[in-house]
Order: sequence, then C-alpha cells, then structure tokens
Amino acid sequence: MGRALVGGMLASDVVQADQIKVVEPNAESQAWWAANQPGVALTELASAVPASSAVLIAVKPNVVSKVLDQPNGFWDGKLVVSIAAGVSLETLSAGAGHGRVVRVMPNTPSLVGAGASAYCVGSEVTQPDRQTIDTLLGAVGLAVEVEQSQMDAVTGLSGSGPAYVCLIIEALADGGVASGLPRSLAMKLATQTVLGTAQMIQQTGRHPAELKDAVASPGGTTIAGLNALEQNGVRGGLIAAVNAATARSKELG
Repeated sequence: MGRALVGGMLASDVVQADQIKVVEPNAESQAWWAANQPGVALTELASAVPASSAVLIAVKPNVVSKVLDQPNGFWDGKLVVSIAAGVSLETLSAGAGHGRVVRVMPNTPSLVGAGASAYCVGSEVTQPDRQTIDTLLGAVGLAVEVEQSQMDAVTGLSGSGPAYVCLIIEALADGGVASGLPRSLAMKLATQTVLGTAQMIQQTGRHPAELKDAVASPGGTTIAGLNALEQNGVRGGLIAAVNAATARSKELG
C-alpha cells in the first residue's frame, strides 16, 4: 500500500522523488524500490525523520508500536500519518508523544490515481495539515475526512473492496468463458463493464438501483441474470464480506 500511495503521488507530480526518503529494512523490498523508484532515497529512520516534515507509517498493524518506540522528542514537530488498519489515533498519539497524528485508510487503486482514501485526525492536527493530507491523498483519487468511529467500516468497504471487485471481475470473466468466450476477450469485457458502470454511476449521480432497473426489461436476459445472482446470495455475500472485514479491523485495533 505504501508503494501504491508513493507511486501515485509521484505519478501525479504532487511530490518529487528527491523529496521522499524510504525506510525499508527488507532486502527484497529495497530492491523493488531501487528498480521501480530509483529517484527515491533509501535510508534509516534515524536520519529520515529529522529531515522530514511528514512521516508516512506504512507497516503491518502489529509493527506500528515498534516503529513509534523511539527516544523522547523523536517525533516532535512531525505530522505522523499511519495507514495501518485498526491502529487508533490514541495509539498513534501515545507513540508519537503528541496529537498531530492522522489515521488513513487508503486502497490500492491509488497506484493508478483512482484510490478511495478516508482519514481522521488527532487533536493537534491543524487546518494546513488537513490541506496537506487532502492534497497528497487527493492526488491519487478521492479523499474524505471521517470520524474515527467510522474507520473500521471504511476499512471493510473501500480498504478491502478492491479485492472484492477483483473477484467479481474474475467471476464475470469465468462466466463468459463458460458461455463460450475466449479468456482474453471475456476478461476485457468484464473489466470494461465494471469500469464503465462505476463511471456511469459516478458521473450521472443516479442510484445504482435505478440504472439496474433501466437495463432489466420484462422477461429479458438481464432480469434472468439478476434472479440468478439473488438466488446465489451475491448481494448478501458482499454485505457479509464488508461486515467481516470491518469486524477484523476492530480486532486488529
């Protein structure tokens, strides 16, 4: 996720490569950064943080406390931004020693400038800090501020959602293959259908149910397909997926 965010920000020219310092202890990941973002400096935490105004913590939830556990005053004056699922503002504030902290739940489409990111802020975050977050996250897609109480649900929906959509696209393509289409053509049609429908909903502002009903003529092919989806619990399955991911986010916190 850190790669996706940084890559999206660089692609949109919101930041330049020489403004970014990456702290990455894993040798394989270091090789990835060197090969894919050669202009980004690979360095150590002790030298990167003092030279930075904002720090993005992009590690697994169980590693956040270890990263924040630094000498007194280490995080002073820094805007500390975490994308770790379930890690609360209170935990971030306690680790950083101040309330200038931001909790973000982005998603992987940020890599192609089509992300959906929600964030909530600590007690010492200023309006300019908010503008910085809006600019950075807005450069890679949609950015919205929410209450912390909503963050687990955001995680379950948009944070984990790209995986659900990938499964839907794969299943649609499988259906096309089962009905006689070549795999490559089925995948192209399935991907474009999902992309185009999402853009249609976004650009027209019409409710998905309204657009669905407009396609489903009496006794036609679409209503037959919709009936099969309902019989197989697709709607309930997606709702359950969001609820399960939300519950897991709360557990991680």
